[in-house]
Amino acid sequence: MDWRDTGILLSTRRHGETALILEVFTPLHGRHAGVLRGGTSRKLAPHLQPGAQLDLAWRARLEDHLGAFTAEPQRSRAAAAMGDRLALAGLNAVTALLSFCLPEREPHAALYTRTERLLDLLAQTDLWPLAYLNWELALLEEMGFGLDLTACAVTGATEGLAHVSPKTGRAVTAAAAGAWADRLLPLPPVLLGRGEAGDAEIAQALATTGYFMEHRLAPELRDRPLPAARAAFVARLLTRAQG
Repeated sequence: MDWRDTGILLSTRRHGETALILEVFTPLHGRHAGVLRGGTSRKLAPHLQPGAQLDLAWRARLEDHLGAFTAEPQRSRAAAAMGDRLALAGLNAVTALLSFCLPEREPHAALYTRTERLLDLLAQTDLWPLAYLNWELALLEEMGFGLDLTACAVTGATEGLAHVSPKTGRAVTAAAAGAWADRLLPLPPVLLGRGEAGDAEIAQALATTGYFMEHRLAPELRDRPLPAARAAFVARLLTRAQG
């Protein structure tokens, strides 16, 4: 059993004295793990940072075996991430969420393409927060928990949308919410593709998407909380908004 694909490195862990187990996200083979012999060597180790783009070949005797990788670096994203704390926090959030959410060896080609484009924006810190928010919305959609913000769930109106139902993920107008408004989630304009999308507003939008990740997605997938890296990114974004 063997294949070749490109991939984004999600994480590494030591395996024996000189090998690493790589976890990667590829367009054709999804989230996939394998052993990389010599991965701790001076030649390879500097290139094996989360977010790195790799040319990968995987081989195993049987399909359900862990198997072994060979990996050639295509490009590193470490410099862009290390140059800005918000970018680094965002990169950590992306890789951690992919490891957490994605079923093993199940292709998600469209999400892969969005992820690659997102990580290529790491150095553009003015664009990164909005790009990340849109990526997180796409991740929820891909996992079957997408939000429907096109019209009010109660009246069908497309104007005056101000809230999101925590039960259905659908938009609700301020008028329709009435006395129930304090039980609904905020719907900032950025989630509708409107406004200037400042850091504070994006953080508010991430509080809404985060609700569905924490209370809908996580319980469905894993018996543990969301990765702490996501909360760290939101906290870093709030710090920048207040600075």
